[in-house]
Amino acid sequence: MGKGVPIMFQGTHSDAGKSVIVTAFCRIFAQDGYKTAPFKSQNMALNSYITIDGKEIGRAQGVQAEAAFIQATTDMNPILIKPNRDYESQIVVHGKPYKNMQAGEYRKAFFQKGLALIQESLTNLTNTYDRIVIEGAGSPAEINLNDRELVNMRVARMANAPVVLIGDIEKGGVFASLVGTLQLLDREDHDRVIGVIINKFRGDVRLLEPGLKWFEEYSGKKVLGVIPYIPHLNIDAEDSVVLNQYTSAVNEEKEIDIAVIQYPKISNFTDIDPFFHEQDCHVRFVTRSHQVKNPDIVILPGSKNTIEDFKFLKESGIAQKIVELHEKKQTHIIGICGGYQMLGLKITDPEGIESSHHEMEGLSLLPLRTTMKKDKTTVLSEGHLHFNDQSYHVKGYEIHMGATNVSGDFSPLIQLSDSVDGCKTSDERVMGTYFHGVFHNDDFRKGYLNAVRISKGLTPIEERISFNQLREEAFDLLADHVRNHVDLTFIQHEMERFYQRSVKIDSHI
Repeated sequence: MGKGVPIMFQGTHSDAGKSVIVTAFCRIFAQDGYKTAPFKSQNMALNSYITIDGKEIGRAQGVQAEAAFIQATTDMNPILIKPNRDYESQIVVHGKPYKNMQAGEYRKAFFQKGLALIQESLTNLTNTYDRIVIEGAGSPAEINLNDRELVNMRVARMANAPVVLIGDIEKGGVFASLVGTLQLLDREDHDRVIGVIINKFRGDVRLLEPGLKWFEEYSGKKVLGVIPYIPHLNIDAEDSVVLNQYTSAVNEEKEIDIAVIQYPKISNFTDIDPFFHEQDCHVRFVTRSHQVKNPDIVILPGSKNTIEDFKFLKESGIAQKIVELHEKKQTHIIGICGGYQMLGLKITDPEGIESSHHEMEGLSLLPLRTTMKKDKTTVLSEGHLHFNDQSYHVKGYEIHMGATNVSGDFSPLIQLSDSVDGCKTSDERVMGTYFHGVFHNDDFRKGYLNAVRISKGLTPIEERISFNQLREEAFDLLADHVRNHVDLTFIQHEMERFYQRSVKIDSHI
């Protein structure tokens, strides 16, 4: 049984790098022999992760569990919030849909239930693991929200965790944001902060030293590290706020042009991550019809609101552009999950589960019809994908609300143990599947890209990357990088100090 010594990382704002630093500490503690688990009480994200028992949590916590060499469970993210339309989100509790709620209703009606869920999960993790690495959300200085917040200092108090505050120097004004955040904290919470980390630094750290000295003297808080920016880190992103950084560098020498359609409610966009590491692929996200151009591959990724996002495609002109590309028979088109539903004849939502638009015609590139249902499919899947006269063993996961029926004479894409998944045209230029992660399967990705190359008159590439190997190397690289730039000894000392203090308090109760 573990003793559950916690540490919590909070940021001065969203996208300060909390998730990545928590991932680093999960790998560091695991490397050092501690049984380690991540924890984020409440996560708002459309990029999710499926646990081994078919439950849905935030993708960051799933990745952090992988970094710690453990299987993810819903205790690591008991509350997941998935925005599905303006002012409304689907609340996922321990991996299963609980209710659609608006923000005001969530704050008023869910607060006490949320507290109980968080305490239960913290207790379970504390009794099982040696180290608990906790991630906050947004900023602890959101004074308009702090009376009923469920993810920052209230959680730190519940866990009696020391807090490290992270500032992103890339955004500018890092000292102002760190000092301002500290000044807005209550005395108890201010005292809980053991120091700060300055993240995403570029340049000569010696030029920063006068500012570091001033900050420590002014705030009384220790600078625990300045972490240099790591480019092209192969670890899943979770928040769509990073999509503006996601397009690979323009390189005219790359032979395969991949256009990924970025709709407003895009989800699980990490499905396309492996392409960023392929030597012949240029990946770009597009939001306007003129940006689509004439790519070799168009990918329609997942969506949290298929009808609303397809409405965006029609209004932006992207839908018509995709149809035109299909008619030219020069572009390969693949849809994943919500993107798969968009490739069909019709999408209906008679109960208004995701949208007030109850029916919409799709791209009509595949002979399928989708009906939105309240029951949500969340499952790890595997089967044999048939493409280009080859059979590839593939693994993936499914997260979707709709039930899809394929009619007429069609070719399934993936043969499962007792059913089929997906659909494709006879020339295999249009394919759709519910399998997230399909391109993470190295053999299929190699076969697919080489088929595209051959269609362009190019020679196949026989030696391609192993994406899983790249991920493991990235975890180790990140852990080594953070080790080398933070005062790990001080952090561990403070963790033990807080833990011993809580043990002493408990023994007197």
